[in-house]
Amino acid sequence: MSDQTSSSTPPAESVLSKVVLASNNAGKLKEFSAILATAGIQMVPQGELGVAEAEEPFATFVENALTKARHASRHTGLPALADDSGLCVDCLDGAPGVYSARYASLAGGEKSDVANNRHLLHALEGRADRSASYVAVLVYVRSADDPRPIIAEGVWQGRIALEPAGANGFGYDPYFYLPDLGMTAAELPPEEKNRHSHRARALRKLLQALAGHDEA
Repeated sequence: MSDQTSSSTPPAESVLSKVVLASNNAGKLKEFSAILATAGIQMVPQGELGVAEAEEPFATFVENALTKARHASRHTGLPALADDSGLCVDCLDGAPGVYSARYASLAGGEKSDVANNRHLLHALEGRADRSASYVAVLVYVRSADDPRPIIAEGVWQGRIALEPAGANGFGYDPYFYLPDLGMTAAELPPEEKNRHSHRARALRKLLQALAGHDEA
């Protein structure tokens, strides 16, 4: 039975042997490259194929990720993998959420990690509850009009520290404190972060779903 299964069901690596990653974010590309490489997946960043960033007009991670995946697939003819991710702070009703990368600019500041972190700390002044989660939603489409996109969510729980620590990572990592590990995301070695991160968690779920996708 095992031989029959292996011949009729291709492994995730073969299905995803070459996909376009619908992102030009250097930090995300670095993390995805490391994670996907461990699964034997060849990743082609959309920028290398001349694909511009898609619009992200929606208020939810899943809608934005699906839009980006379809955009990349439509312009390349390849299967596409997209993510939409961000920081959700409980006492701020989930903000900055999908607006994490431009949190400060929406309030009139500059678009940078430094400005975003400064704006977040200001919003949390006087707040006792500093619990937060990094959230990543991944969407894989086999074609631009794939009627059965695979969607996986990864959640990494922590809290917002009062002071930054660590020089690794990007975004809110220096302030994203992980009680179970006793350090911030920016203090984790890259290979360690790639095992624990919200993107790693989402990708593991996505690969598991993909392996059984054609059997359903």
